[in-house]
Amino acid sequence: MTTLLAFVVAIVVLVLFHELGHYVVARFFDVKVLRFSIGFGKVLYTRRFGNGETEWALSAIPLGGYVKMLDEHEGEVEEHELPRAFTRKPVLQRMAIVVAGPIANLLLAIVLYFALFIHGVPGIKPVLGEVAPDTPAAHAGLQFKQTIVSINGQETPSWQEIRWVLLDVVLQKTSARIQLRTAEGESEFRGLEMGGLTAADLDGDFLKKLGLKPYQPPVYPVIGKLVEGGAAQLGGLQVNDRIVRANGREIALWEDWVSVVRSHPGKTMDIEIERAGTNIKLSLTPEAFDEDGKSVGRIGAAAYIDKAAFEAMLTEVRYSPMAALPESFRKTWETAILSLKMMGKMVLGEVSLKNLSGPITIADYAGQSAHIGLGAYIGFLALISISLGVLNLLPIPLLDGGHLLYYSVELVKGSPVSDRLWEAGQKIGIALLATMMFFALYNDINRLILG
Repeated sequence: MTTLLAFVVAIVVLVLFHELGHYVVARFFDVKVLRFSIGFGKVLYTRRFGNGETEWALSAIPLGGYVKMLDEHEGEVEEHELPRAFTRKPVLQRMAIVVAGPIANLLLAIVLYFALFIHGVPGIKPVLGEVAPDTPAAHAGLQFKQTIVSINGQETPSWQEIRWVLLDVVLQKTSARIQLRTAEGESEFRGLEMGGLTAADLDGDFLKKLGLKPYQPPVYPVIGKLVEGGAAQLGGLQVNDRIVRANGREIALWEDWVSVVRSHPGKTMDIEIERAGTNIKLSLTPEAFDEDGKSVGRIGAAAYIDKAAFEAMLTEVRYSPMAALPESFRKTWETAILSLKMMGKMVLGEVSLKNLSGPITIADYAGQSAHIGLGAYIGFLALISISLGVLNLLPIPLLDGGHLLYYSVELVKGSPVSDRLWEAGQKIGIALLATMMFFALYNDINRLILG
């Protein structure tokens, strides 16, 4: 229910602002607006306000909306109302009305980011974990526990910003100049080459391909929780016990202990633990469980987590109102440009179409961000609002960008494009959008089935 509610709220807010952009500018130029609808298809509810000129409606398919204006292309217009018809307005005014929808979405993103930056954006401190060998990061000389201060001159106060900046660099197939701060507080610079990444690498965690991952405090082999009646409890383990050895193997970290347990399904292990300063020897038999057709061992125990150590790695990026405003403009601009670059790379085949997402994935992300908190949900709304604005500016018939293309031609040649060309463009637009939606829905279903 949270996911559904978060998705519906997101769609209503984004569509409302988009269509309000069209509506406000249309009214400014004295175009008569017949209907303002949230949703497509059958009208479920209508109401009129004020002079009753505009019908405000909710329609059956809540995946968009529209503003229906007085238009000679859609029916006969009475003589006395012709001056208020959209088609009778100067081409520059029509262009302004069309572009107002996407601009409204971009302005909404700026407002949302402004509020978010003042409130504070939670993140993870940009400290490097173990750098995988034979990766671009290793070749560049990046080292464990160094802090990434900036990339190509842009500050990176969190891992979220690192991912965002490096994605742009990867798409440009250039190198990154990384400023680092060592554990001793010294500053140094390294060049990170990323030209070797392929389109397939962008489908997953491309930072891992580069050899970059956040630092995580070590989790030691100390028992934090036990499952009642589990193999660990039956074998004599207690909370706060520290695993010292298992079958003669030294256990330094919890992951070492997990590895040993998983490799002994149904087999008795001789272990040595430390309890209240005393070493004790026990025998333990992990239960056998089937995991993807393979038998693995489990004992029903969880590690003790030092919450303070993990919380120390969290940060909150916050700006003053004066600094938040230009930062919100910068974030919106960079996100819009990056979206265009991604779309261009998809067209050229340099980025996989797997990166297209449809309504199912958007609904899933809406729910996830809502569960995390208000800040995450606002960030989600801003990102989708930018995507909606950029998508509608593409020169595809049926979209706002397609209409802008027609009006640009009219501006140059001095007369509107022919009805025949308009209709042909509409058919092409329908085909392109249907193809795009097919791939988006296919990716959605694929993610649901394959995870």
